[in-house]
Amino acid sequence: MLMTAVPYFERPLFFFDQSRFRRALAEQPHITVFKDAINAANMQFNRRFVEGEDIRTLVYERALFIDCILHYAWHKFEWPESISLEAVGGYGRGELHPASDIDLLILHRPEVLADCEENIGQFFTFLWDIKLEIGSSVRTVKQCIEIARNDITVATNIMESRTLVGDQSLRHELLQQSSPNNIWPADTFFRAKWDEQIARHKKYNDTEYNLEPNIKNAPGGLRDIQTISWVAKRYFQVRTLKQLEGKGFFTEEEFSLLYTGEEYLWRVRYGLHMVAKRPEERLMFDYQRELAKLFGFEDEQGSLAVEQFMHKYYRTVLALRELNDVLLQFLSEAILQKGKCKSVTAVNERFQLRDNYIEATHTYVFEENPSALIEMFVLMAQNPKIVGVRASTIRLVRESRHLIDDNFRNDPKNTQLFVKLLQYPGGLVEQLKRMLRYGILGLYLPEFGQVTGQMQHDLFHIYTVDAHTLKVVQNMCNFLLPSAKEEFPISAHIMTRLPRLDLLYMAGLYHDIGKGRGGDHSTLGAVDAEAFCKRHGVSARETRLVSWLVEKHLLMSSVSQKQDLSDPDVIRNFALIVGDQMHLDYLFALTVADINGTNKELWNTWRASLMRQLYMETKRALRRGLENNIDKQELIEETQQAAIRKLGRNKLTEAQIWEFWRDMGEDYFLRESVADITWHTEAIAGHTNDDPLILIKKTTNRELAGATQIFIRTKNQKHVFVAAASALDHLSLSIQDAKIYSSNSGYTIDTFFVLNQDGKPLGSNPTLLKKIQQTLQEELRLAENYSEVISRRTPRRLKYFAMPTRTSLSHDTVRKCSVLEVISPDRPGLLACIGRIFMQFEIQLLNAKIATLGERVEDIFFIVDGQGKPLVDTEIAENLQREIREQLDKRVDLH
Repeated sequence: MLMTAVPYFERPLFFFDQSRFRRALAEQPHITVFKDAINAANMQFNRRFVEGEDIRTLVYERALFIDCILHYAWHKFEWPESISLEAVGGYGRGELHPASDIDLLILHRPEVLADCEENIGQFFTFLWDIKLEIGSSVRTVKQCIEIARNDITVATNIMESRTLVGDQSLRHELLQQSSPNNIWPADTFFRAKWDEQIARHKKYNDTEYNLEPNIKNAPGGLRDIQTISWVAKRYFQVRTLKQLEGKGFFTEEEFSLLYTGEEYLWRVRYGLHMVAKRPEERLMFDYQRELAKLFGFEDEQGSLAVEQFMHKYYRTVLALRELNDVLLQFLSEAILQKGKCKSVTAVNERFQLRDNYIEATHTYVFEENPSALIEMFVLMAQNPKIVGVRASTIRLVRESRHLIDDNFRNDPKNTQLFVKLLQYPGGLVEQLKRMLRYGILGLYLPEFGQVTGQMQHDLFHIYTVDAHTLKVVQNMCNFLLPSAKEEFPISAHIMTRLPRLDLLYMAGLYHDIGKGRGGDHSTLGAVDAEAFCKRHGVSARETRLVSWLVEKHLLMSSVSQKQDLSDPDVIRNFALIVGDQMHLDYLFALTVADINGTNKELWNTWRASLMRQLYMETKRALRRGLENNIDKQELIEETQQAAIRKLGRNKLTEAQIWEFWRDMGEDYFLRESVADITWHTEAIAGHTNDDPLILIKKTTNRELAGATQIFIRTKNQKHVFVAAASALDHLSLSIQDAKIYSSNSGYTIDTFFVLNQDGKPLGSNPTLLKKIQQTLQEELRLAENYSEVISRRTPRRLKYFAMPTRTSLSHDTVRKCSVLEVISPDRPGLLACIGRIFMQFEIQLLNAKIATLGERVEDIFFIVDGQGKPLVDTEIAENLQREIREQLDKRVDLH
């Protein structure tokens, strides 16, 4: 029966008419009344949020409203005196977001549990029935303490508990027994919380800049603020951070930053819960655009609304991460190092080491010697034993960074110090990250400051520009490690012969600096890189090298993925641009570091093999001399003779060999290796009927293989490409490259290079290889009666990026074919769909270069018409492109 007691609240909820609520309880089913009240309150809170009401008011009032609901629910039942209902966790702090759990603890004396056990069960059942998301526990004070001794999460929840209704003496007893004097003393509590944070950050790659960041648990998120709060409150024995004002823990600026940063993240979290309609903490792509619109951002030229929204988010969490650094360091000094003997070692007049933490020797170090703002990081890079920066010195850095102006940037002393920093690869990136977090890097390099926190809304670039840039530089430094010799053998070798490694790091720092300004970022970045080099005393020749690397940083990747590396002209043209071995070496190292720093998943064995092939072929061309053109006919004859010698050892006569080769075109002998031509020819010689011949090359060393080769030879059968593409897609294999040859005698040869779902070659599993052969045989037998194009579900992330398909058609006069480029969102069955359209238009495919870049593909098809000629008919060419665009875009809508 509902008791008449009405709880007293410090702030009345003007939208919740308790008199009306009680009258409704007397007239209607209780579950209906409670659910209606909660739904009405949610609508009211959401409306006020959209209208821009203060987020703290909303979060606190939501908790207050739930307090009210729980009081009425509690008083539906009879309770003894020695029991209470406690709010714990975030709800215990009096904070509640739309979909947050309502954590409750029923605290009781041991002797009363038997009498009220049934009511407790009915009470929780009622809360679930009225759709409250609750977390619940029922314990005595003793049980709480026993669990809290070994579980710091429980100990933390107890710290933030508050009594909603019932016997308040129970909580007072609980707090007294769980105080630092009894369990989890301040130093042990701090160490555990710090370790907890380190593990949590590691889970999110120790970066604030994930594409779909977790606003609660990732670095710089709400949990970082709470960690500071928990440790400080336990050490200083206060209930709120506000009570710490005047205790020397916060500066006024720091408290303001913490307060406003928390408010911003609360607003984002509130909006996220509201649009997701569930307790979602990840800023997934599905919600980023909705939130950007909700917060009033609009698309601008060169900057999408969602990018502006995420830019603000990233800059906020970066600032909070910086504050977390200084405050935890302060607490470490106050708690862990309190009363310990300090080992102080002088470094120079400006700095000293205190227990391996660097600190300024006096308060006016940076004011008297502004160059020390750069020098400090150089000293840390030089000495890997330095653990970090003392809290007081971090504060001095933050208070002194206004000294970095144009005069500071142009001071030769400072430029020399920065160049010196670049000469310590072992500690370079760690110090650049510190400089970024403490606000120094973006001030010293204003152009870098512009891209700090700047994101690109796609799956190709999974980090913001600044985070990506530092990853690229880190990759370059990692090429010097012993482990790189196995994973990146060419890069590791190159790093031992580059005349100046710091020039490579400069190019890495500036390769993407021009993004977000409109125009070609490579060209803009080259201008900035040139200005940087001149300001830092780099010679004119070396300045031209760094600027060239920035301007051409996409070239090697593009050529390797989009052009035919077996074509001598492609190699020669690339070699002409590169010019010499030194430029090739620098560009290769920059390109490999860039691809791996953009998205590690993009660097697979196939891309590695393409880059290796382009590097080695260009190296040979440079050695031979660019004035000495390769005679294609001579190259063909060399390949044929080498293959004949190998085949002769296997008892094939030259006459038999030419019987198989007689109508193969020049392209086959230009584009295929001697080993593969030998492999093909031996298999053809042993194949005695006209059934399709399907070969799969076993790969024992997956890393060197690049991709698994699948060879298909058929007679008098069209559209092998679309059949193979359909079959391979059904098997979840991705085609990386395709070579197609037709002979005058009716045979078609197709070679596909494929990877599995993990981006690796298939290995030598006989069961898997047999299944692939059988699937291809079955699909080829279907001839013209193919099944529907692949209907596998599109992954969530890919589904979200629905840009329209773009196509372009040009003509290759040397190879006498048309070149079709298709840029489209990646989807299962995409190649099979394009292949069917080629069938429809009677298009013959000569070659295909497949490049998947995050959420989109950039595929290039070398094609001719039914008569083997380029597509010169403009109407047919336009109809073909329109059909591809419409079909692919329709497939996006289907999913």
